[in-house]
Amino acid sequence: MSTPSTSWQEVVTPDEAQRHRDQADRFVEMQLRKSAKFGTGRALHRKQRPALRATLEVPAGLPPEAGHGIFAAEARYEVWVRLSNGGFDRAPDHVPDIRGFAFKVLGVAGQSVFGGPAASQDFVLINHEKFSSSTSREFSQITTAGGGGLVGILRALLRSPRLLGDLKEVRGALNKPFSGFATEDFFSAAPISCGPYAVRVRLRAASDEVNLQAKDDWSADIYDRLAKSPLVYELQLQFFLDEARTPIEDAAAIWDSPYQTVARLVIGEQAPDEDFAAQVEAAKFDPWNALVEHRPLGEVMRARKVAYRPSQLNRGAD
Repeated sequence: MSTPSTSWQEVVTPDEAQRHRDQADRFVEMQLRKSAKFGTGRALHRKQRPALRATLEVPAGLPPEAGHGIFAAEARYEVWVRLSNGGFDRAPDHVPDIRGFAFKVLGVAGQSVFGGPAASQDFVLINHEKFSSSTSREFSQITTAGGGGLVGILRALLRSPRLLGDLKEVRGALNKPFSGFATEDFFSAAPISCGPYAVRVRLRAASDEVNLQAKDDWSADIYDRLAKSPLVYELQLQFFLDEARTPIEDAAAIWDSPYQTVARLVIGEQAPDEDFAAQVEAAKFDPWNALVEHRPLGEVMRARKVAYRPSQLNRGAD
């Protein structure tokens, strides 16, 4: 087994700050158009599916490379979970989409990446091991164009034909079969730190028993399962080895290193709770809501830092 390395580094290009501000402006424009049509909401992942209470159980005796931040000692944390469909606002659940599994670990102890005490440690995961584009530039162009429908995508392609390859990747991602939030793995698809190490995150599926009717109502599938038994996911870390096998700045690369289980996410029996769902919908799930030991890494994560804040302000989240 290869040994995790601390020799990773980030590479920031001279044009990055301005480019990220320009991209954030385009996401805000898309968000405002959607909010005018569908009501106030997020730029992406607007359609919340179940909002769930859970616990994160961190065992004792993790390997030294994993023992940082929330994994530094045996612990049990309260967690809020938000499951979501990605880009489409009123589409039924069976429509192909990117699915999101975000969860907020509460009661953490330590310093935030922005200074001061951390309020939570957030994980924002999708049902894909990588992004469709290496950087945020292509991702934002296609995503914001897609938010405007087919006409917007065609216009983006006319302006920049090189996006065609990325668009094919996006179509492939959207058309990937999805069996449900209990039976799929979810990924950070971009790295964060774990103390001096760099890692990507995977949440391993709670079940391998696929419900063929789940696609008609993802929420009903979850609550039907919880009525029978808890859903138990494994939270795993994939460590940086070297730039060739585990590149920090290439979000379209699949990392070639093993996963290590560092915690269990346990969702116990519960019924839908409208008041709690409203709390979760109003909350911020942001990879930059993080302990300094789990700072987001890489260009895509840096772009998120710039884009998330105006989106949160536009929907009144604080």
